[in-house]
Amino acid sequence: MVTTMRRIAYVVNVFPKLSETFIANEMAELRQRGVEVRILSLRQPSEQLRHGIVTEAGLGQRVVYDPREFRVALREFQPEVLHAHFATEPTAAARELAAELGVPFTFTAHGYDIYRKPPADFADRAAAAAAVVTVSEANARYIVKNFGVPTAHIHVIPCGVDGERFSPHGERLEPPHVVCVARLRPVKNLGLLLEACAVLQSRGVEFRCVLVGDGPCCDELEAMWARLGLARVVEFAGAAEQAEVLAWWQRATIAALTSTSEGMPVSLMEAAACGVPAVATAVGGIPELVEDGVTGLLVPVGDTQALAAALEQLLRNPELAARMGVAARRRVEERFTLTGQVDRLLELWTELVSVGVGARR
Repeated sequence: MVTTMRRIAYVVNVFPKLSETFIANEMAELRQRGVEVRILSLRQPSEQLRHGIVTEAGLGQRVVYDPREFRVALREFQPEVLHAHFATEPTAAARELAAELGVPFTFTAHGYDIYRKPPADFADRAAAAAAVVTVSEANARYIVKNFGVPTAHIHVIPCGVDGERFSPHGERLEPPHVVCVARLRPVKNLGLLLEACAVLQSRGVEFRCVLVGDGPCCDELEAMWARLGLARVVEFAGAAEQAEVLAWWQRATIAALTSTSEGMPVSLMEAAACGVPAVATAVGGIPELVEDGVTGLLVPVGDTQALAAALEQLLRNPELAARMGVAARRRVEERFTLTGQVDRLLELWTELVSVGVGARR
């Protein structure tokens, strides 16, 4: 286990944020290993709800919110590396701060900051960074092809899940439940899931579907839910902190995700760790996580009938769903653990510091 690093400073858009548990988990694991962290949050959080891990790991006391205080805080903290999550504003800020401090900076590019809203100067930011981290091989290929970043400069380190916390304990609900944990945003294309639920209901399939999350598409989706007559089979559970999400996964039969674009969805990792197979669209890094026909089923983007057919196949065949769930858990244990993720990050940062890579403007 790599623990040679002592102080890491993070730059993020907002901390804490419900939809970014992967950031809090990463920091909490570092603290567990004796690595000190400081968090520079470009904005104040607007959500009242927060994940328990933030409090448990004492992360709330390590956040600086006022940009005017960033430099003083960093000079006092003396980080060995600055790391930003997302290639957007956090990376721009980390680049500037690292150059002033004379320390290396790295950043993790996830999804929207690559495919939908990448910074115009992505290539320049990547060149200035000591290394670029991204969460899937699909992301890495896209970055090389579209931004011209050299392959050797990119390190694929998927986010990981705590397999002790997220584990297959608990009773599956009856009738079987399809659970989707996602922000209610256009990119998640959750109308497709509602349409598939309407198809299943019309075929007399016994099931329930729960959408866990909140977001700007809530009103639109609820109107669609009413129009399709889904009151008996679909529930909007709203935003939830991690313990509640865990409870849903431990009772679910299927995890669903219908996105049009993804980097590497942590929600499906958490489901898999709980022994829940996925039915998901084959976009971004999802095929690296969900092995079609082994740990779940992959469907084309926007295909209601294919999605309904895949869900029906697992709902009507609980033995197949259970077998895929066991395989999904095994895949997470082999490839997507939080400890493995942090091991690789620490190895990268330790190497950069040991060879004396400095900040570049």
